[in-house]
Amino acid sequence: MKLFVGIDVSSKDLVTSMISEGNHEVVFQGNFVNDLKGATELKNVIINTANSNHLDQIIIGMGATSIYSFHPAMFFQEDSDLKKLNTQSVVIDPKKTKRYHDVFAEDKNDQIDAFYIADYLRVGHYSVGLVRQDNYIALQRLTRSRYELVQSLVRAKQHFIENLYYKLNELVISDELNTSVFGSTMMSLLTEDMTTDDLLNISLSDLTAYLTEHGRGRFANPEALAKTIQKAVRSSYRLDKVVANSVDTVLSVYAEEIKAFQKMIKDLDKAIEKIVKVIDEEQILRSIPGIGPVYAARILAEIGQIERFDNEAKLAKYAGLSWKEKQSGNYASDNTPLKRTGNAYLRYYLVEAANRVRIQDPVFGEYYQRKYKEVKRTPSKRALVLTARKLVRVIFFLLKNHQIYQEKR
Repeated sequence: MKLFVGIDVSSKDLVTSMISEGNHEVVFQGNFVNDLKGATELKNVIINTANSNHLDQIIIGMGATSIYSFHPAMFFQEDSDLKKLNTQSVVIDPKKTKRYHDVFAEDKNDQIDAFYIADYLRVGHYSVGLVRQDNYIALQRLTRSRYELVQSLVRAKQHFIENLYYKLNELVISDELNTSVFGSTMMSLLTEDMTTDDLLNISLSDLTAYLTEHGRGRFANPEALAKTIQKAVRSSYRLDKVVANSVDTVLSVYAEEIKAFQKMIKDLDKAIEKIVKVIDEEQILRSIPGIGPVYAARILAEIGQIERFDNEAKLAKYAGLSWKEKQSGNYASDNTPLKRTGNAYLRYYLVEAANRVRIQDPVFGEYYQRKYKEVKRTPSKRALVLTARKLVRVIFFLLKNHQIYQEKR
């Protein structure tokens, strides 16, 4: 017999409701502080309640409330006393428990929410539990932080380009500029070392020499690049001095921000590389053509130990790569949207990785093309998501069987 423990988690509180499997009745309700002392007090109450009601398994569930559910979920999962009572700790998508709650009740408060989390567990809707593995947790902290920094870097670059257009609009839209404006040499040239007037008045030979020296030979044809830059400068609109000074200030700020983000990302990459080296599964994922160290680390960080999943369908559902069914009588819709639930990070990584894999692996490439031709509405998006779903099957099989990917010839 099971004891179902529903916890409504906030930054300060663990509002708790417990239901017995035998009579479906509430056997305890209470509130505890969300810290180590409060969690320990709640643990003792859980054990006493289970023992007094002669229950031999405990299912503890709580909503995935930002960062606040992490510590209590891990505490209950890893506690040695709770392990003796066959305890499982589950973190649930709060959207699911809200829909379940809304079916039965209109009233809402923390205690009612805790009750319906426990009742949601009682009817057996929970699936993937937590499995403690320090390397995966550490890797997830690093890869998610890297993801957020990359998004910030993209935004900073977009703002930089926007302001550079005010300063040198022709340079931004030039088809002849065969280098990135975000390289260290170009960034210094445009924001630190020269004004627009300097770029207008400098001789071609001096600008070529600047690019050669600061680029350290990385530019294939520095003279052609110098000509392109000067041509763009001459063709660009001129700004009033006050506006020009403001734009130069903004460009300098964003240039520093871009450099800072790039350095932080490199620091995270080094930390990720250290952890990934001790995870054997990383080499398994990297055996799939198109999946390099970055995506291997990201995917593993979100999946964790593959033993958490009974089959590939559960892994796909966890990643949010499952579809709503639209069927009635003899009608079945071909347009079935993604459920948009599950782990958004993992879904993003899998779709991005699938886009690389389908280019390098002929089997995935043929599958993508076949799905692309099946529909007229958003064919590329649909084909890519379906390719990601196929990638889930391959990843699950390889990790479950600890095998290296073998390309079909």
